Amino acid sequence: MTLLTINCWRSRTKHVSTTLLPCRSSTFNGGELLHLYGVQKVLPAKLFNGFRLNTRAFASRNSVRKSRRDVQPPKSEADNTPTNVQVDSMVSSSENSAAQSSSVIPSRSTVLQACAVTSGLIAALGIIIRQVSHVASLEGLPILDCSTEVSFGFEIWHLGLVTGLVVLVSSCRYLLLKTWPDFAESSEAANQQVLSSLLLLDYIIVAFLPGISEELLFRGALLPLLGFDWKSVLLVAAVFGILHLGNGRKYSFAVWASFVGIVYGYATIVSSSAIVPMASHAVNNLIGGILWRYTSNTSEKS
Repeated sequence: MTLLTINCWRSRTKHVSTTLLPCRSSTFNGGELLHLYGVQKVLPAKLFNGFRLNTRAFASRNSVRKSRRDVQPPKSEADNTPTNVQVDSMVSSSENSAAQSSSVIPSRSTVLQACAVTSGLIAALGIIIRQVSHVASLEGLPILDCSTEVSFGFEIWHLGLVTGLVVLVSSCRYLLLKTWPDFAESSEAANQQVLSSLLLLDYIIVAFLPGISEELLFRGALLPLLGFDWKSVLLVAAVFGILHLGNGRKYSFAVWASFVGIVYGYATIVSSSAIVPMASHAVNNLIGGILWRYTSNTSEKS
């Protein structure tokens, strides 16, 4: 408690010099008047009584606060558990991070390099199969010579066949994009991953390299190797469709690729030339890429 001491001084004059003599000291200890020289007679008694009451009230309030702190229970483990809002925010943040990581678009150099390497390997495999079949046929083995059944020749009427294939495939793709949501979603995922970082002139590379290499392997090597008939057309088309799964492309895209494989297989049998499916495939890829770029830019501006 507060200790307050009041010292009274009185002066005493003698001639010129002045001497200060201390008078009786009066002390407050917790509001209790111990000694007060001539003050109690002047000030009313209510002032001292109120002072005692206020200090007692202050002490009682402190004791109540202390008792409340002592009685207050400690926090339970349940208080430290996250609330539903916190759990939802953590789940949403993890989903957003997963979505961002899954939607990463490769760079232009990565796409072009992957396209060149993959197309080169596919074309090399097709050339090896054709060469092996040619050597086996010369050795008298019961294997069709792929180079004889499917050549790289091109005639004038093949140009009309290529044009018809481009119109047929591009028209069917457009109709499916408008009527089959699952196919539209698969196509968008594939185009977004491959074409987003490319320049317009790069579309020629990613359209012609896969178109030429894939047709060299599937229609120029595997198709004649398996019999060069409708059974081999269907089988090669099914394999061609299955290999187009993944990277966001669902079964609908595999069905579409199988249909395209049947069309290109039929054109190969009719023309006996690998140039017809190669040219059709490459041009259709280019048209599809340009249309996607145009429609995606239009939707972003709107």
